[in-house]
Amino acid sequence: MALRDIIIIDEDKCDGCGLCITACAEGALQLVDGKAKLVKDIYCDGLGACLGDCPQGALTVEKREAAAFDEAAVEKHLASQNPSAAPLPMAAPTQMPNLGGCPGSAMRSMRQQGAAGSAPLSGAPSLLGQWPVQLMLVPPHAPFLKDSDLVICADCVPFAVGDFHERYVAGRSLLVGCPKLDDLQHYFEKLQQTFAQAQPKRITVLKMTVPCCTGIAQAAIAARNQITPDIPLEVHTIGIEPGSEIEIEHIPAFQGKRAAGE
Repeated sequence: MALRDIIIIDEDKCDGCGLCITACAEGALQLVDGKAKLVKDIYCDGLGACLGDCPQGALTVEKREAAAFDEAAVEKHLASQNPSAAPLPMAAPTQMPNLGGCPGSAMRSMRQQGAAGSAPLSGAPSLLGQWPVQLMLVPPHAPFLKDSDLVICADCVPFAVGDFHERYVAGRSLLVGCPKLDDLQHYFEKLQQTFAQAQPKRITVLKMTVPCCTGIAQAAIAARNQITPDIPLEVHTIGIEPGSEIEIEHIPAFQGKRAAGE
């Protein structure tokens, strides 16, 4: 450990835009639950190349006790972010690959209105009212989740429901994930945090008929039962065959004990 310059992030000012992440050639910054975070002290050289890219002024360089900057560790870290690419020299930051964060993950709420002078859409307009939608990216404190009519959706469902936007998106908040490919334990814990902070007024879970899709409903029901047992919850099961009826199951309010400490 040594006293040296290192990045400090003011989370109260950070709005999760992600611009600092693409500006960091060492990959020292990532978006975690909608906020920029320093991954490891050893990845930060303390030069502050990212400072000018933060529109909120959330980044500063300060002297504090930290592990020494490790260039070899940075090269391994960058290679792990893009395994198909050979490590690039530290002297050429403009050639660096995507370094673990995406400005497209920044939270935003959207109004349903066309831009002046824009060409009309050839089909039905999107009714999406928020961004992002991925359960792994949306932080529990996202303002569009508060008191929402919340839809938790397996990510294959929109391809099987022709009127998905009209039926499930309009006027609702949306969380999307894949119960087969993602970590269900993480889903359960993230949904617990989301229900505790957002207190949605209603929860609708959308899943396909395939067995591997059941996990997203199980995670949502278990999290609801422990955190907000009285919130109405429905599970809609969608068939793979065109024209299949949507099966709707009403999950009654949980009558058991809440998690310890609640």
